[in-house]
Amino acid sequence: MADVTTQDSTPTPDGTTPGAAPTSVPPWTRYVAIGDSFSEGLWDPYPYDDGSPAPGGTESAAKQRGWADRLAGALSTRRTTAGEPALAYANLAIRGRLLRHILDEQVDVALAMQPDLVSFVGGGNDILRPQADIDVLSARLEQGVAAIRATGADVLLGTGFKAGAGLSWTRGRVGQYNANIWTIARKHGAHVLDLWGLDPLFDLRMWADDRIHLTPEGHRRVADAALVGLGQAPVDPDYAVALDPLPPQAFVERARANALWARTHVVPWVQRRIKHTSSGDGRAPKWGAPTAWPPAADE
Repeated sequence: MADVTTQDSTPTPDGTTPGAAPTSVPPWTRYVAIGDSFSEGLWDPYPYDDGSPAPGGTESAAKQRGWADRLAGALSTRRTTAGEPALAYANLAIRGRLLRHILDEQVDVALAMQPDLVSFVGGGNDILRPQADIDVLSARLEQGVAAIRATGADVLLGTGFKAGAGLSWTRGRVGQYNANIWTIARKHGAHVLDLWGLDPLFDLRMWADDRIHLTPEGHRRVADAALVGLGQAPVDPDYAVALDPLPPQAFVERARANALWARTHVVPWVQRRIKHTSSGDGRAPKWGAPTAWPPAADE
């Protein structure tokens, strides 16, 4: 068995782990992701068996991959390369879940799996609601973090995105929520995935057609940012480098694109709110039990 590098796993005030060398073996053996569509992995579908991409950006029968699955893969590969057992991984995140649903439906299930690492990213769906109370959301989040940390498991939180275009109105709320997340992380010794500071995400090319879920490239970069938040070296050292700028888009083209987005994605979202339904209704977690990662091809 490999000689595992020993390090202090207590995060610093910036949410990262001190003294983590690029060659250190990840100390976690069982990782569970909880949350909403962001952690479920929309829209980053697994490729077909022949390597061709499964359709993304729309409802698809293809199982979604996403940053959390990619993070599990990176951590597990580093463990097995060093002669350690593969990481066990479960993902309980379901699209459309509000923070209270994550707390009520996922936290206890995750803790029953006895993880030593839990990623807990939620609240984004709440912030999109007109009457969202950021202080109430933050208090709920802290309750969940405290419950997980009480078991001795490490927690990876995620800040909100720096939204632009049609969602720029959420920036004030997200900024307040992020400030509270950093405070919670410092208070409870949690790690932080800094999405607000990940500049490439402030580019529509990183986003699917609905503008609220990432493309595969966006998920890949978030997985690298998560490694940094955990004190591990990223797979790609250029993960935070912004894309080359595009030529300015004509006003008419931009207006047409915004109108299409509103008809295709905003209207159905509003209709679901009126009907009190969710895109996640009836869905089960995609990886509902800890599995040695990566899973066998037939799983």
